[in-house]
Formats: sequence, structure tokens, C-alpha cells
Amino acid sequence: MPVIETTAQLVENTYAKMKQRLDGVRPRLGRPLTYAEKVLFGHLDDPAGQLLDPGEAYLLLRPDRIAMQDATAQMALLQFMQAGKNETAVPTTVHCDHLIEAYKGSRADLGTAETTNSEVYDFLRMCSARYGIGFWGPGAGIIHQVVLEKYAFPGGMMLGTDSHTPNAGGLGMFACGVGGADAVDVMAGFPWEVLHPNRVGVKLTGELGGWASPKDVILKVLDELTVKGGTNRVVEYFGPGAASISCTGKGTITNMGAELGATTSIFPYDERMHAYLEATERGEIAALAAAESNLLQADAEVLADPAQFFDVLVEIDLSTLEPYIVGPHTPDLAHPVSRMAADARESGYPLNLSAGLIGSCTNSSYEDMSRAADVARQAAERGVQSQATLWVTPGSEQIHQTIGRDGQMQDLEAIGATVLANACGPCIGQWKRDDIQKGDSNSIISSYNRNFPKRNDGNPETLSFISSPEVVIAYALAGTLDWSPLDGELEAADGSRFTLDPPAPALEIPAKGFVISYEGYQAPRPDSEDLAIEIAPASKRLQELTPFPAWDGKDMERLPLLLKARGKCTTDHISMAGPWLRFRGHLDNISDNMFIGAINAFTGDPGTGLDQLSEETGVGFPAIARHYKAEGTRWVVVGDENYGEGSSREHAAMSPRHLGAGAVITRSFARIHESNLKKQGVLALTFADPADYEKVLETDRVSLHGLTELRPEVPLTAVLTHVDGSEESFAVEHTLNEEQIAWFRAGSALNLLREQAE
Repeated sequence: MPVIETTAQLVENTYAKMKQRLDGVRPRLGRPLTYAEKVLFGHLDDPAGQLLDPGEAYLLLRPDRIAMQDATAQMALLQFMQAGKNETAVPTTVHCDHLIEAYKGSRADLGTAETTNSEVYDFLRMCSARYGIGFWGPGAGIIHQVVLEKYAFPGGMMLGTDSHTPNAGGLGMFACGVGGADAVDVMAGFPWEVLHPNRVGVKLTGELGGWASPKDVILKVLDELTVKGGTNRVVEYFGPGAASISCTGKGTITNMGAELGATTSIFPYDERMHAYLEATERGEIAALAAAESNLLQADAEVLADPAQFFDVLVEIDLSTLEPYIVGPHTPDLAHPVSRMAADARESGYPLNLSAGLIGSCTNSSYEDMSRAADVARQAAERGVQSQATLWVTPGSEQIHQTIGRDGQMQDLEAIGATVLANACGPCIGQWKRDDIQKGDSNSIISSYNRNFPKRNDGNPETLSFISSPEVVIAYALAGTLDWSPLDGELEAADGSRFTLDPPAPALEIPAKGFVISYEGYQAPRPDSEDLAIEIAPASKRLQELTPFPAWDGKDMERLPLLLKARGKCTTDHISMAGPWLRFRGHLDNISDNMFIGAINAFTGDPGTGLDQLSEETGVGFPAIARHYKAEGTRWVVVGDENYGEGSSREHAAMSPRHLGAGAVITRSFARIHESNLKKQGVLALTFADPADYEKVLETDRVSLHGLTELRPEVPLTAVLTHVDGSEESFAVEHTLNEEQIAWFRAGSALNLLREQAE
């Protein structure tokens, strides 16, 4: 077996440190602890001196490992190269899963990706060798599935440069999605800083049955809490129903905690986790976890009276849970399957389904594929083919080989499915479609996690719905939203009518075991300081970073408004993925996508606005920003609620910083994006009175006063200078602490880190 960076020794040391730190924290708190708190406080950098105040204090933590996917790893490693370190301080891996475009099928698409992205893959491979990082090449699998199979362990803490890193919470890990700068801090040996999260408890009772699956648990929670409901909160699942859900099913639930905006989501250690660890060659770690079972679950008093210990408590009876479909355009617009047809007709959604897609980091386990294959087998036995184009993404080469051996892949292919590479593909916009043109109104259904407009195929008129893999297969067979798997009929090849049976309970762990795979893996290389990393000056894919300038010591005066965004402005709107992924290692080139999806509050159009210097209208935001930058003028963005929702991509903060952003003022922020802005030296501010958003006019100049006395918890004053010369002022708030203020003054957190390293 190759060298893997999560060893029994690492886990044993983690548990010993956790217990030592908790011994110092418990007397200070004087109360029982939830499981999430045990892991959180068990990783404190200074358990004796750390201020503990949920929602107010910033915690300094010592994560056990880092995981990065290829799109975000480029910028993270470009930053780490400036940190002056010879190797990473904690075990780290890179996973090549985002740059593979789905088009013809696994083999062809992988070959195309290896040719198209060879420069980037070589850079990531060389950086990994140089800095002692484990490297998983293209085709090895989706980052979160591979992490679950190889690295995650109960009680551990991990940061990942992808928002769905909390997938590892299905194996009891406190796993958080962050921007590359946060990961670089930990890789360089510094603690990770995060706002002390509040606590959400989800008590599960009963047991899933029929068409209901783990996916429906998180879709139900999203329906209850919305996409803002987890902001600066940890979502902790517990109760007798939790133990009935498989380890990979738990991963599905915690994975989509990212859609709640949660800091992370987590399940306590149980027998299902133990069995999964043993089945994935981690028996020693399973034994260590079993010996520390009290450490790896909430205290008994919490379980006996959870309402006393959680700020918000949600209770779900799994036995009564109905399957859900969510969408379009947001993952918290929920439709019980029994109501989907009526909702679709009432809302005027295109009823015909052009495509069904299963897989992604959220739902690509052996259990997921088995339940989907059960539905497909029922149809194939009656000569029925999928009425929608059907695409299948296994989560890893380990899953790919196992479902090939056990027949699930053949069952899916029998109804017309195309099996794609073990990669993200259409989930993140890496999908080349020949069946529609841009602007064609159509509906698709997937087992993915996000469904923002243009997210999957770049077409704003594609309505994307999300459900479980088995429900996706059922709807793909029907070819329409005007139907229900609960009682809807399909027509067999002989003309008879039949209904589908709910999928039979599926094995989480194959009867013959997994086909264990390390294909595409390159172990960390020792003594690698002699390796040189070169970037061609003319490269269009990679670009060495130039440090951002330090703050000039003055207030910001009369900065032009670049954009006032209306409504949902996710990181997809700010820095689109899809074809733009090819520029993730080249900051200047990718900045040409900045705000091209953002809705202009004054015109209702995406991506264009007023250039105040030239007085031209309908100009692309990147072009306006470049004009302002060329004239030495910084600028301001105004945003609506939950600004920066979605992906952890720090390009949504770095591109604005690169093109001259001074501040972003919103009604509220999503956690990761606010942190990314701070890291890059952009002021992240909120309206003290959200109604002041309405005062901002298209031709305004914005001044920010109080920067010379910038202190934690002290508001600044924003002054709007209108085109007629009149002024309006109002308070804007920030969450900067002393260290983050130092980032701002230095120009970025990386500038400060580099100074400390030197």
C-alpha cells in the first residue's frame, strides 16, 4: 500500500491532544459539551487563554490536515510559494477533479483533459513533490469522496479549499471549506482563525424507508433553515435516527451543509463509521476511535436535553420523511415529490426533462449507485430506456471499479446512461452540451448540490432541480416533471403499464469488499528542496503572484460605485466557473469574468453597468474596473443579502482586489466569502441599517471615514456623494479583529505572513 498521510499515529496523537485541551476548557465552561464543541475546542491553539464567546470571539485552531482540489489548489500553491517554507506543516493533498469536461464519456474526456490541462497538472504535480504534498491525478476521483475513503477520521479537523469539504463530517470530522489563504496559513505552520460558531442541533429519530434517502434529510433541513440558516453556525446531527444512516449517507447530508452556509456539519462516531473505516483499509484507526467513543460523541447530558445546549434545534422523524426535489435556481426551494407535478405546472416550469445526472461529490458512493441501479434494473427488465439524456459520475476510481465488478454500472448503461470520468463535471459547469443552444428553456434534474442559474451548463434558461440519485433515475425514465415515482406509471416495451418499486435497501459496503484503488496517486516526496518550479512568463494558464499594495494610511474618498448587485449574488455570479476554470492559476486572465453574472440593481441586466469616468453605459464590469485601475482609482461594490453565497473560490475576492476594489458593502455576507475578502485586504462592510442599501445611486461616489482609527467593533461612516453634489452618510459595520485589521493595513494576510516568515 502506498504511503498515506493519515496514519494511526497521527490519529492517536490527535486524540491525546484533544483530551489534554478539553481538560483545560471544561472547567472554564462548567457545562457539558456537544460533539462539535469537543472537536472544536480539542483543536484550540491556546485552550487556556482563548476567549470562548459564540458569535463574537475569533478562535485560533490547529487543524490536522489540508485538502485542495485542482482549480483552487493553483492559487493556494501560488500563495504558498511566497510563504518561504520548504514543506507544509500538516499533511496536505491535491486532487485533480475540477478540470475534466464532461462530453463523450470517461475515457475520451479524461484523455482530452490530460492534454488540455497538461501545464496545470504538471505544475500541481511538481508543487506537490516540492512541498511534501500527496497528489491525486486526474481520474483518481472527486476530492471529497477520496478524502472519505483515505483520509477522514472521527474527531479530526480538516480544512479544504472547496466549500463541500464538510462531506468528511459524515465520518465524524470537523471539516471546513475555506479560501486558499486560510489553507496557506495552516500549511505554513500558523493557526487557522474562524469566528466561534453558534450551535444548531438536528435530532433524528425513526428510520428511512421507501423512496426517502439521506439526501432528503438535508433537503428538509434546507427547507426549514434556508441558505442563510447555517451562517456562522455548526450543524450537529444526533439521535437514534443518526445511527441508522450509513457513513456515506451521512457524508451526503454534511456535504450539503455548505448550502446552508454552515461553518461545518458533523455526525458523532458510531458503528457505521467503524465499519466503513475497516472496509477502507483503516482498521487501526477504527480501533482507536472505538477506544475513544466517549470523546467522539456529545456528552450524555446534551443528548438527554438537547434544547438546553443548542441555539436552534430541528427535529426530523426519518420514518415520515418524504422524498424531495428542490429548485430551480436555489437549493432551498423545496417540493415534496408528491407535490412536484402540481408545483411545476403552477409555476410554468418546462415539464419535459432534457437531462438527468447522478453522481457529484454529494451522491457518488457505492450505496448511491446501488440504489440508482435498482431503479434502472426495474426499467431495463421491461425494456424501458431513459427518456432524458442520462449521465453518471462515479465518485472515485475505487467506486468506478467496484460498481463495474458488481454490475451497477451495467444496469445504468442498460437504460442509456453515459458513464463519465471520476470528476466533478456538470456539477461545476464542466459540461459540453450538444442537445441545446444557449437561451433554450429546459429543465434538468440531478443529484448534485447547487442549482444556481448557469451553474451546470452555462445556459441561464436551464432550470436545474436537485434530488437523490434514485429519484433522478425515476424522473429520467419518465422524462417529465409532471409525474411522481410514488404512483406514476411508465410504459413497458410490450405496451403494458407499471409503477416503479422503491429501491431495495442497498449495501454501504460491498459484499465482496471495495476494489481498493490508488490509481493516479503520487506520495509525498522527502528531501525535495532541490526541485525548481518554473512558470512560463507567456503562460495563459499560470501567473506568478505580485503582492497587493499596502494600505496608504488614508480614508477612502469619493470612490466610484462599480456595481450595486440586486438579489442573489453568489460566488458563481462574482467569479463564474465552467470554461473560466482554465484560468484559475492566472489572476489577471480570470479577472475578465469578474461580476459578469451579477445583476445590476439599476438596470436588471447581468454583467454590465455605468463607467463613471467615461459616462458610457452598458459596459462590462471587468472593463470598467480595468479603466478605473488604469486611472489610479479604486472602487466600491454594494451587495444584497447573503452576498458571496456558494463556493469557497477565493478568486471572487482576489479578482476584485486585483482590479482595484477598496470595499464591499452589503446587507449581509456568506461566511467564507467575507473571510476571503478580509484575507485579500478588501474591506468587508455591512449596512448598520439594511435599508440604507436603497440610498445608493448608480452615479454615486462613496467615501469611507474612520479608517485611520480602525478598531474592532467600531463602525465606520460611509458618505454618498450624489451627482448633484448633495451628500448622505450612514454607519457601516465590520467584524474585523486586531489581526484582520493588520491584514488590511499590510495589504493582505499573505503580505503579513511573508513578513513574519522573513
